[in-house]
Amino acid sequence: MFVVNYMDRVNIGFAKGELSADTGLSAAAFGVGAGIFFIAYAIFEVPSNILMERFGARIWLTRIMISWGVVATAMAFVNSAEMFYVLRFLLGVAEAGFFPAVIYYFSRWLPDSHRGRATSIFLMGSGTATVIVGPISGALMEMHGLLGHAGWQWMFFIEGLFSVVLGFVVYRFLDNSIDSADWLTDEEKQGLVATIDAEQAARESKRGTAKVSRWKLLADPQMLLFLWIYFAINVALYAVTFWLPSIVDDMGDLSEFQVGLLTSIPWLFAIAAVWVSGRISDRMGKRRPLLVTLLLIGSLGTLLAVYVSPWLGLGALCIAAVGFKPASPIFWTIPQNYLDARAAAPGIALINSIGNLGGFVAPTAFGILETTTGSTKGGLVGLTVIGILAALSVLLVRGGGRNDSVGGATEAPAAADARPATA
Repeated sequence: MFVVNYMDRVNIGFAKGELSADTGLSAAAFGVGAGIFFIAYAIFEVPSNILMERFGARIWLTRIMISWGVVATAMAFVNSAEMFYVLRFLLGVAEAGFFPAVIYYFSRWLPDSHRGRATSIFLMGSGTATVIVGPISGALMEMHGLLGHAGWQWMFFIEGLFSVVLGFVVYRFLDNSIDSADWLTDEEKQGLVATIDAEQAARESKRGTAKVSRWKLLADPQMLLFLWIYFAINVALYAVTFWLPSIVDDMGDLSEFQVGLLTSIPWLFAIAAVWVSGRISDRMGKRRPLLVTLLLIGSLGTLLAVYVSPWLGLGALCIAAVGFKPASPIFWTIPQNYLDARAAAPGIALINSIGNLGGFVAPTAFGILETTTGSTKGGLVGLTVIGILAALSVLLVRGGGRNDSVGGATEAPAAADARPATA
């Protein structure tokens, strides 16, 4: 699901050249259109996740997939900048709620000791998507002229249609809860439910059972840190994702398919890094030191990319991908462990919606910089600074591991005291 989701979100990076030529988009306008998706995503994220709690994961995730597939398919018919903006906004509306719904789904299926690895495996979907979206989109772009349509039109149409089909598959096979999973034995169901309930009871023993106010989440300093850190991670990730095809295209006379193949290289390394970091995270039980290290590695990669040749710059961006890509799943284990079940769905949605505004800032800023300076080097320097600031901010986060969190084996009064206020 996440592979297809991410492909439909970022494939416009490969359509940039032809789409801009056919519709008259400037680099700045393209950046705004790429980023406006995240404005809609942020606005509708929390309402979508609240509705998911009401209708259940199966129905709501099916709705999300089918609706985003329809809009992604409609991108094939863009004929103006205005239509481009509208459809990118609608794509954000359609996709809103997908990611936090899955993260919340994990929190009701998996104990804390397994969430780091599970979240990493899930988020490997975005890494897998960034690897395969290049060759697939490049190959579809080579269909230029078939039946009188441009290559970018075929790319949007085929990739979007696949999402619609997958939505019906999700409805057929996804289980709403542990109790409805026929593939688990009764003993396995009881064991999972007992473990997750015990973790929730431990959280409640620290802060009582009063209902958590969704509106007071923003007053919690730890939540504000989560918002900023995830925002910074997304600025870095989406800047590299959206503009990597253009950076590779500057290397020389390359076909669309060759550009797609080369852009997949950094993400191959990133997938391996996501898997390894997830295992290290669960084994250590401490998330913060690993997250700080990954953010600093990513910052080093973007800094090196500024000062080397385009071909060596691709290697530097491999380093950046190895740092920034696994930073996201490692980050998510911290708020999952911090928020109890009563605040998990709105809390996760809030972090994701505000944090994903980084997806608007990144392509917009890069587009403006390329239009005004003719280079993306200024943007890469900015990513370096943001990565370092995010790493320093992680040091201020309380908890971040099974051994020092409210939901873990040992007590952490400081972390408990910092929980969101109750209504």
